[in-house]
Amino acid sequence: MRFISKGKVSISNYDANHDYLVFIGIKVSLPLIKSALIALPLLAFLFSMPSVNANQWEALKTPFGNQASAIGSYANGCLQGGLALPVNGQGYQVIRTQRQRYYGHPELIEFITQYAMELKQQGLDDILIADMSMPRGGNFSHGHSSHQIGLDVDIWFKQTDKRLTDTEREQPKPLKLVNKKQFALDTELWSHAQTNMVKLAAEDKRVARIFVSPVIKQYLCDLKITDDAWLNKVRPWWGHTYHMHVRLHCPSGDKSCLNQAPIASGNGCNELSWWKQQYTQIQPSKPKEPKKPQAKPKPKAKKVKPKQCSVVLAAP
Repeated sequence: MRFISKGKVSISNYDANHDYLVFIGIKVSLPLIKSALIALPLLAFLFSMPSVNANQWEALKTPFGNQASAIGSYANGCLQGGLALPVNGQGYQVIRTQRQRYYGHPELIEFITQYAMELKQQGLDDILIADMSMPRGGNFSHGHSSHQIGLDVDIWFKQTDKRLTDTEREQPKPLKLVNKKQFALDTELWSHAQTNMVKLAAEDKRVARIFVSPVIKQYLCDLKITDDAWLNKVRPWWGHTYHMHVRLHCPSGDKSCLNQAPIASGNGCNELSWWKQQYTQIQPSKPKEPKKPQAKPKPKAKKVKPKQCSVVLAAP
């Protein structure tokens, strides 16, 4: 008997006298095929089971609770009573919506909507809102160590004067503002609009810190603005070359929320020499030495979330 499949692989020469099939000249035992068919449902079940290492916080698709609370610290906590930011609003558009990272504490939602509206009134185009928090906060499997309690938001320096298409929304292209090796900002792409974005956010009493590239902070310092007290909140940090990371203070009266230590007084411009050295200094190459056996590094202590987060995580 002879069988020919319609695909690229032809099955031929089934021999009733011999317990095998021939796949393009390769003999395959029929008992082996039968065993594989029996095992398929089991394999499908195993692959459908959630991984032991899967991030449970990322699996949650809805917020929990009515009373809002930012529980824990910015880099180790969760969010109760979070709200979703509408993906389109006056003066802003949310990008990368498929990540489901557009949730926040009600105070963050209020800040974003008011902030975007004020920029719009000043004549700016729509700003782009990137990562906030997940529906119930918690830690991400990639991208951030913070953004866990609904009080952090990434705002791109790029703006748009039109409604984004689905592709533009989910796969946005950032501005290449920073030349790290030269420790310089592209002033053809950076304008007064971006400076005003940072200044307006920093002057808001709800804002605790704004993280930007040290190159951006240096540029803002070099402007020699007369009243530059707002620069105190603008903190240099790795990355953040095309967006600013705005962080709010803990909401008043929320005893579950832990603020960061206060920032030292001053505009912080005298802190930038170290950063410039890190970016521009060429490290001398060292001659290769024979590798010595190294002791295994001690595993980092696993962060333990506040007890309230167990309730937030387990709730339906």
